Order: sequence, then structure tokens, then C-alpha cells
Amino acid sequence: MMTDTEIRLLGVRALTTALGEVNAEKFITLILREPFDYTEWQENLWDDRAIEDISRSAMTFRRSLAVGDSQTSVVSG
Repeated sequence: MMTDTEIRLLGVRALTTALGEVNAEKFITLILREPFDYTEWQENLWDDRAIEDISRSAMTFRRSLAVGDSQTSVVSG
């Protein structure tokens, strides 16, 4: 299990990678400024998509990770 510090570091790294430093800071500010109910947000996140579409997207994403992993191991090994 990861420590709270490890989770924070990985989270900030993920935000910075996805959004860039300025927008990551803006995102954190927005989250802290406004009341945010993660559970409610998560319940309504995919209302406009069918479960089959979400599943298909998840499988495609997972396959892309597996391809990246196999390319990394070929290059590394």
C-alpha cells in the first residue's frame, strides 16, 4: 500500500503531466475553492455514455498500455 505522501506526489505528477504546471495549479485551486463531492461527481460522470461504450474505451486504453509495456521491454531488454 502506498503512503499518503507517495499518493500526493504521484497525483501532482499526473496532474502536471496531463495539464502542465500552470493548469495543474489552477485545477488544485479550483478543487480547494469550491465544495466538491467526489461521490456525486463520479455517479454522474458517465451519464451520457452507454456502458458498452465505456467498456470498449477502457479495453482500448488497456490494450494501448500493454503495447507500450511490450515496446518498453523490447527497448530495455
